[in-house]
Amino acid sequence: MIIINIKDGESLDKALKRFKKKFEKTGVLRELRSRQAYEKKSVTRRTEIKHAVYIQNMNSEVS
Repeated sequence: MIIINIKDGESLDKALKRFKKKFEKTGVLRELRSRQAYEKKSVTRRTEIKHAVYIQNMNSEVS
């Protein structure tokens, strides 16, 4: 359960933004989407490797 304390004089928009940030960090939505359909471990691992290679290529282009 996520608890957000609203400070005196704080706008509702700022409090909502802090809530969204905390909610995103918990990873609930990401896990829910991943459970929508079963994915084999080999497919998951392959996807992770592709993502890692992509990130490495992005970092090497910047340098």
